[in-house]
This record gives sequence, C-alpha cells and structure tokens, in this order.
Amino acid sequence: MTSPTSSTDIDLKAVYDRFADTYHDNRGQFDISPILNGLIAGHSLEQQHLLDLGCGAGEPVAATFLRQGWTVTGVDFSARMLDLASTYAPDMIPVCADMLDVDFHDNTFAIITIVYALFHVPAQHHLTLLARCFDWLKPGGQLLFTYATEAYTGQPTFDGTKTFMGEALFYSHREPETLMTGLEGIGFTIESTDYKTLGGETFLWVLARKPAT
Repeated sequence: MTSPTSSTDIDLKAVYDRFADTYHDNRGQFDISPILNGLIAGHSLEQQHLLDLGCGAGEPVAATFLRQGWTVTGVDFSARMLDLASTYAPDMIPVCADMLDVDFHDNTFAIITIVYALFHVPAQHHLTLLARCFDWLKPGGQLLFTYATEAYTGQPTFDGTKTFMGEALFYSHREPETLMTGLEGIGFTIESTDYKTLGGETFLWVLARKPAT
C-alpha cells in the first residue's frame, strides 16, 4: 500500500524536467492515435483551436492536431518539456505554467485535452479546473481527459505516490461516480467513459461535451 503524501512533498516539475532527458527513448510506449483521430474526425477544421493542458513535449496530442491544421495552445509547468515541444510540435503556442494558474477567454476552444495529467493535481481541485474548462470551451466543444481510479492505484480514493519510470509521482483521485456527478453538475454531458490499458497501465478515459446551446 502506498503511503499518503501531500502533492507539495513531490516536486513534479523537477520530475518532469528529468523525464525530458529520457523522453525520446520512451515516447512510443503509449499509442493513443486512434483516440485522437476519432476525436478530430468529429470536428470541422475551420478555425478550430485545441487547448492541451499538461502538454509535455507536444506529442502525441498537440502534434497530431497540428498535422490536421488545428491551432494548438499547450500548457505545461516543465520548461524542459516545452523545449522538447519546440521540436515535436514547433507550431504549438507554448504556455509555461501550472494548469491551475492559467486563464483563457470563455468560448475559445473546440476541444480541451488533459491526457495523463489531471491525476497529478490534488483531487480537491479537479472540479474547479474542469468547471473552468467548461467556460473556455465553445458551445458544443468537447473535453477529453484521463482519470486514475482503483484500477491503477488499488484504492477507491487516493492521495499518494506511485512509481513511474523510476520516479515517485503524486496521484490523486476520487471515485468515478463522484467525478461524473460533478461533471454533470458543471453542465457537461458525458459522452463516453472507457477503461483503456496502454503501456501496461489502466486509466479511465472520459469524453464530455459542453451543450451547444
């Protein structure tokens, strides 16, 4: 059993700066291209803008959307990961910041993604951040994110550390039912929830939509 810890006990920024050094060797572990291509297929290309929170090195999410002609803004707190993004997704608009600290105009983005990142944020902030995403989305826009659950941590709710690529990382989640109730309370329509195992890890993939009107 992993001992609970505060997120402040783990310097995630330093960890992801270190991950940048070995990113190239590990970048092929998680193939999510079918998920991203299916998401893109549901939107026209005209003046579409993606916000990728926790964008890392800009691949695969930002790079995939850029290849399809989208405008992409990527947010990450690791400057070294964003340095890599200048190679993998050179046309991405980079924002070096914590995703909890950024702000954007309402009704800006057609899609917002938070892939393999939200579960590093303390769970008490999840719905606040997702509510801000709701405001930033255009009417009819979609939110795609991955969520840690008991399938990954072994516990229904969790605030603690797990080891990934030799590093202790902070993870935080509540029960999926609590998350779904919160999303609906914000105003989202939940379009799909699907447990996917990629690279030997199982997470819950959630796709939700802001109503068109």
